[in-house]
Amino acid sequence: QVHLVESGGGSVQTGGSLRLACSASGPSVSYYCMGWFRQAPGLERQEVAHIDMVNGNSYYGDSVKGRFTISKNVAKKTVYLQMNSLSPEDTAMYYCAADLCGLMERATPSYWGQGTRVTVSS
Repeated sequence: QVHLVESGGGSVQTGGSLRLACSASGPSVSYYCMGWFRQAPGLERQEVAHIDMVNGNSYYGDSVKGRFTISKNVAKKTVYLQMNSLSPEDTAMYYCAADLCGLMERATPSYWGQGTRVTVSS
């Protein structure tokens, strides 16, 4: 069983930055992919980024490439999402997720956090 806890959300103005963190429990997570999805009101859930906890390979959604950076600390079973150049379009609930990388790559992870809200004002 994997338990995920997010932190770091908040409110920021356009152009600002935030750093999200997701801490995981469970022995298997060190071999998983961990990442972030987001969902804004009225819109479908969108994958933001994920990272392979073993080899560090990462994936980014097109809308965040060049602005967001995902990183990991395997010893702490924690992943981070550094979000720069934020815009109102980034406003959403951000959810941490984890699972085998094959499932993450299909955007169907089994384990989810409760979410942390990010609000970007113009």
